Amino acid sequence: MASSSGNSSISTRFCGSEEDLQQLMDQRKRKRKQSNRESARRSRMRKQKHLDDLVTEVERLRKENNEILNGVKITTQKFLNLEVENSILRVQMSELNKRLQSLNHMLSFFNNNNNITTSTNTIATTTFGSEFYHDNNFVMNNNHHHINNMVYLNQPIMASSNHMFEW
Repeated sequence: MASSSGNSSISTRFCGSEEDLQQLMDQRKRKRKQSNRESARRSRMRKQKHLDDLVTEVERLRKENNEILNGVKITTQKFLNLEVENSILRVQMSELNKRLQSLNHMLSFFNNNNNITTSTNTIATTTFGSEFYHDNNFVMNNNHHHINNMVYLNQPIMASSNHMFEW
């Protein structure tokens, strides 16, 4: 039995007393708790930083989104303005094409009537199939079609945004 008591004295000698062992375990426990507290504090700080970064990112994205929406609104308004302007230009182009056709018609009429003699009451047939009369060097269509075109040619181009939907 002496040998068993010798073993316990050896273990006590290397490890110290139970009180020392308890103090060592308590010290390790306190260190672990302190380490865990520091780790938890760092984790909370990382989470708070991440949350702050997310809030900053949300604010930046909202601002960017508003800028994009304003850009879209401006671009849409410009597009609508251009559509109105294009409609006006199309109406003006149509009016100008009508005037050009009328002028070409009149030029053709006058060019074809250069062959008619200037004597009073001479009758000739033109390529338009109408009869024209010369009276004192004045050419007049018997249905006054060309005179009406001359009145039309003197009209101003009236296309504007107010008239764009009047087809």
